[in-house]
Amino acid sequence: MPRTIGVNTWVWTSPLTDESLARLAPRIAAMGFGAIELPLESVGDWSAQRARDLLAELGLAAVVVGAMGPGRSLLERAGNVAATQQYLTVCIESARVLGSPVVAGPFYTPTGVAWRMSPEEREDATAQLRRNIAPLADAASAVGVTLAIEPLNRYETSVVNTVEQAVEVFGPLFGAGVGLALDTYHLNIEEKRPTDAIRAAGAAIAHVQVCGSDRGPVGDDHTDWPATLAALDDAGYDGILGVESFTGDNATIAVAASVWRPLAASPDALAERSLAYLTALTAR
Repeated sequence: MPRTIGVNTWVWTSPLTDESLARLAPRIAAMGFGAIELPLESVGDWSAQRARDLLAELGLAAVVVGAMGPGRSLLERAGNVAATQQYLTVCIESARVLGSPVVAGPFYTPTGVAWRMSPEEREDATAQLRRNIAPLADAASAVGVTLAIEPLNRYETSVVNTVEQAVEVFGPLFGAGVGLALDTYHLNIEEKRPTDAIRAAGAAIAHVQVCGSDRGPVGDDHTDWPATLAALDDAGYDGILGVESFTGDNATIAVAASVWRPLAASPDALAERSLAYLTALTAR
């Protein structure tokens, strides 16, 4: 079935600013994308009001993406919980202004921070996460936004790596401002059968990000994309597919995402190749 295809501005730049968005958004619209993922790395990087007006002119839907940088955590041992809640509150308000249905991201600990946990420590972490995300879930639900929580691979976190773990931790909050964001890159690493994981996530899926299995263009990789889209159909997800990859030109984002080599001939090529493949596939 036809789907709206979006792309994350991290393909080209980091951090996103009002100025870089003004340059990128018209290019993204001209390529034929229907949506744009807007990472808010730091409060004040870009204006939700300005972005709303620009995207409305271009006919682009918005998806707000959060970034769990150093010190951002809903677990006390890994960062400042209160400051993280304040940051996520701004993300939720930005989504409300933009009309984004979700704020997507790995909202538990800083990306790249991992440690071993005993079963007792994991139980305590689960209780903390539920307690600390609950007021954010209420705030999001009140304005029609869902916090779409993303499992990450084992090299980026030790807290939530699989759909099963995400359901175990956050399941009691699903449907009340909390859902799942699935990323095919992480599914490829952590799930025994990504399509089974997608079906298991079912109605909890609030957003989906896609890229090649090597973080390159969609369709130039070993992922079984027809089976992946069929699983999303079976799960009842008909929302945006957001192409997420990362530029290697920015030192901070390149290190965080382990981008050590070019993933395509250019950022434009990565975006355009992914869009062409997904458009053809979803038109069948």
